[in-house]
Amino acid sequence: MNRRTQFRPCIDLHEGRVKQIVGGTLDSANETLKTNFVSDHPPSWFAELYARDNLRGGHVIKLGPGNDEAAREALAAFPGGLQIGGGITPENALEWIEAGAAQVIATSSLFSADGHFQESKLEDLVSEVGSERLVIDLSCRRFEDSWIVAMNRWQTLTDLTITAETLDSLSASCAEFLIHAADVEGKCEGIDEDLVSFLGQWGVRPVTYAGGAASLRDLELVDRLSGGRVDLTIGSALDIFGGSGVSYADCVAYNRRR
Repeated sequence: MNRRTQFRPCIDLHEGRVKQIVGGTLDSANETLKTNFVSDHPPSWFAELYARDNLRGGHVIKLGPGNDEAAREALAAFPGGLQIGGGITPENALEWIEAGAAQVIATSSLFSADGHFQESKLEDLVSEVGSERLVIDLSCRRFEDSWIVAMNRWQTLTDLTITAETLDSLSASCAEFLIHAADVEGKCEGIDEDLVSFLGQWGVRPVTYAGGAASLRDLELVDRLSGGRVDLTIGSALDIFGGSGVSYADCVAYNRRR
């Protein structure tokens, strides 16, 4: 059977609450922060919803400090069904697996403070949890005709560029990749079609793309552009996050048709 694009859910946590934030505005001082949505529901409400509909492989992202308790609440509501990212290090990765995460997502811990990739840190993470329980987050920002991996809540550009060679070199150390297009994240103005097409052409490991999705048609678009090799996360456009572009029920139905 041919691979088809799937909808992947998310739970973004900021200051202990479920929020949808324009990715490029998320700096450490919150001076430019633009928030699209703040939920009255606890993280467990969303996790229980995803568990009910058997939507596995969604990601819980801790955007900054003060989110550990909320993240544990989400994982406990859907044990083995969600990935966890944000502040994951070799020292705490196994702790999050034991808390119920299916996989841990690593980004900033793979780089030095000034953005240099450190292969030894990746090796340490693989040693702790195994490559099958590791997702590498290569969330990025566009620079001219390429994409540069960004860390520290997408504010710091690293020395790693998203190329086939980069993906090839990292693929043996992880189960899949998560890639937010930070420049369009939260804007509901459309996906980065060039990035999705490139990721589909590579196609060696599962990839989940997030950023800019505005309607159910974007699921069909990602499926077509990537040959079904890239999954899509929809955030701010989704009705459960206060959006009007697409209903959660329609996304569940889309997956079931696949």
